[in-house]
Amino acid sequence: MAEFLEQELKYLPGVGPRRAELLYKELKLKSYRDLIYYFPYKYIDRTKFYSISEIHTQMPFIQVKGKIRSMTTVGSGRKERLTVQFYDGTGSIELIWFRAVKWQKENLKLNKTYIVFGKPTQFGGKLNVVHPDMETEEETQLKPSGLFQGYYHTSENMKKNFVNSKVINKLQLTLMQLAVGKIKETLPKKLITSLKLTSLEKSLITIHKPENTVDLKNATFRLKFEELFFIQLKILGLKHKREKKFKGFNFEKVGYNFNKFYNHFLPFELTNAQKKVIKEIRRDVNRNSQMNRLLQGDVGSGKTLVALMIMFLAMDNGFQSCLMAPTEILAQQHFQSISKFLEGMNIRVALLTGSTKAKERKVLHEALQSGEIQILIGTHALIEDTVKFKNLGLVVIDEQHRFGVAQRAKLWKKNDLIPPHVLVMTATPIPRTLAMTVYGDLDVSVIDELPPGRKPIETMHFFENRRNQLNNFLQQQLAKGAQIYIVYPLISESEKIDLKNLEEGYRHITEAFPDTKIGMVHGKMKPAIKESAMQTFKKGDTQILVATTVIEVGVDVPNATIMVIESAERFGLSQLHQLRGRVGRGASQSYCILMSSYKISAESKKRLETMVRTNDGFEIAEVDMKIRGPGEIEGTQQSGIGFDLKIANLGKDGEILQLARNVATDILDDDPFLQKEENKLLLKYLMTSKETQFSWSSIS
Repeated sequence: MAEFLEQELKYLPGVGPRRAELLYKELKLKSYRDLIYYFPYKYIDRTKFYSISEIHTQMPFIQVKGKIRSMTTVGSGRKERLTVQFYDGTGSIELIWFRAVKWQKENLKLNKTYIVFGKPTQFGGKLNVVHPDMETEEETQLKPSGLFQGYYHTSENMKKNFVNSKVINKLQLTLMQLAVGKIKETLPKKLITSLKLTSLEKSLITIHKPENTVDLKNATFRLKFEELFFIQLKILGLKHKREKKFKGFNFEKVGYNFNKFYNHFLPFELTNAQKKVIKEIRRDVNRNSQMNRLLQGDVGSGKTLVALMIMFLAMDNGFQSCLMAPTEILAQQHFQSISKFLEGMNIRVALLTGSTKAKERKVLHEALQSGEIQILIGTHALIEDTVKFKNLGLVVIDEQHRFGVAQRAKLWKKNDLIPPHVLVMTATPIPRTLAMTVYGDLDVSVIDELPPGRKPIETMHFFENRRNQLNNFLQQQLAKGAQIYIVYPLISESEKIDLKNLEEGYRHITEAFPDTKIGMVHGKMKPAIKESAMQTFKKGDTQILVATTVIEVGVDVPNATIMVIESAERFGLSQLHQLRGRVGRGASQSYCILMSSYKISAESKKRLETMVRTNDGFEIAEVDMKIRGPGEIEGTQQSGIGFDLKIANLGKDGEILQLARNVATDILDDDPFLQKEENKLLLKYLMTSKETQFSWSSIS
């Protein structure tokens, strides 16, 4: 017999095959477990009643008790509407239905006492509630006690099929009654006692049917902790496994190339942050286990230079290195900047991208296999089976969230027995809590200061009515020899309109600046034309580049000191920050101007205010996650961690996450493969849970 929670949902009283199909199609709920772990998104206090005379439209919801005086219908078929006059002795309110009108007419009774619950609105000067919850006094008395009523997300299709939040609530209550005594614990007794956690069964029952705020708080904490704890156990377990299973090359020698570059070719003094990170990486590559480190740092903080220093270490110990970038433009940029660093060093560096010609590839492949090429830079062309190294010791991956897990794994396999050290770089600052989850199996280094001489970018927010002021400012800057980016949004859902706006914007700019050379770039252009327009701007032959976000990661133009972002309210925070990072690359003062319409949402306003207030990428990333939630942050899909948080929130639950990580670390340090009797329950859960099954079955 299947375990209680593994039973199919169609067998739960009140569900049946048709509803089960609907619940699976809309919410992916298939078993009792899926339903019990489908948590309310809010709770409403159903103990409070209002009189109709005190109701106003600012109230988020109301609950009144009274009788139906009259019912009238208007229209027919799909356009039929039912209006009910509801009276409680202090006044009356209209109740309106646009759906299921026939069913309501047949079931509602005149002069019978009902409890009405819903959101008050006003139409034609009259108060009303559209599609209210209606219950008779008898139905309310039969309901189980509970201070709060949980509210559950449902879809439009579910509502059309009469499965709303109230129905989900009833199904949860049915499941709760059946579940008593049948929910097995997932955490060891020792852990529950030491952390004073509520039992799993009590937590699951309370979360759907809380009796009081203290119980609800304890249940929520238990469920959040468990969710985050098993994620940490999974990713830290993988890290333990990797460190035990994979030996690493030992770069013990700090030799000729490293010292020669450091003493004679280093273009500027390293920042303290760069020195700290190089020390951390040197420790990793000198201990006979494979390095997997994430290097975070804002645009322009000097990550590439740090990566190059580690490539010298690889070279001095007889190994080759490669750097993989997500786009051809970025790969070429890395190739040019690294080639410039290496001038006079007698080191062979090569570039491999999708557009490298077959004849060049043949020569490149031979030189790579013989070891003549010491550094190879490229796009995902690097992972092709034909690309073979003599002795690959270091893999650097730039903006890794743009690569899938399988693509990255292919680089690991370029060496048969010992995988190369891996350094992952990102200019997208990652909030601390996200770094502990999505990148939780990597060690993290941060470059949190810019090279000396860089001035902070000054950011301003202008409404549309300051267009003339903006143009005057741009004219002054052009007269000083500055170059300017003007960026328009390009969102796939409204691509045609956006391209029209871009082209219209280009026309207005050419009219406003008739004596200025202006270029245009967008993703729909042929790659060669796009590349030519970017190079023309880079050389300084055009002063203004009108573009979509294709320039978000790409061109490095130290002379470009102004970034104007049109319709800035339509961009996400991390994208705004990335775009701003395209200027401020030289010693001159740089500016970022955010243009928006007057009508912007509170969320957009907060984004723009954050951009004006701070240049700190990590602060911006934290605000971004609080606004959007972790699921939207770049990288979570390709990370391979594959977690779908049901109750925890990485934007708000940092302390619980840190506790979960500390507990998981202590357990794995003591018992890496969870073989001790007290940890067997944890191992069983990890082996049977669909999220962690694959990883842990391979460990054991």
